Amino acid sequence: MAANSSSTGSKSSSGGGSGKQAGPSAEQVVATFQRMRQEQRSMASKAAELEMDINEHSLVIETLKEVDPSRKCFRLVGGVLVERTVKEVLPALENNKEQISKIIETINTQMQAKGRELTEYRERYNIRLVGEGEGEGQGQPAGSSGNSEGGGSKSGAGVLVS
Repeated sequence: MAANSSSTGSKSSSGGGSGKQAGPSAEQVVATFQRMRQEQRSMASKAAELEMDINEHSLVIETLKEVDPSRKCFRLVGGVLVERTVKEVLPALENNKEQISKIIETINTQMQAKGRELTEYRERYNIRLVGEGEGEGQGQPAGSSGNSEGGGSKSGAGVLVS
């Protein structure tokens, strides 16, 4: 038993013949959880960046609506400043704004799915974050009842993540 448990880390990825194992180590659980959290943060950051782009587009669109359509304006396209008229640029800006809005909706949908995935992962491995109140005891009794069904070896499987 002791030899088997000490070599669990090296055989967990290649040794499938040992049947059911206790699962990933605490370090693997934490690393996966941190990676998932980082992915969610990255999505939120991208959504915020695109929201700022939409605000800029709205400001420019509102400004250009008040201007003569034949007036010259300059637009940055792929790093190159090109000269156009307002009537040419305005529809393109409105189209870009709509496309950015659709992308934000997609990112928000993905973020919600990632949030559900994170929640399921937290519940599956009884992960508690540093700073979570002790009074939040709702998840712990459910987790401990699940651990007693899974076997005694998982009773202390709670992982604390900073």
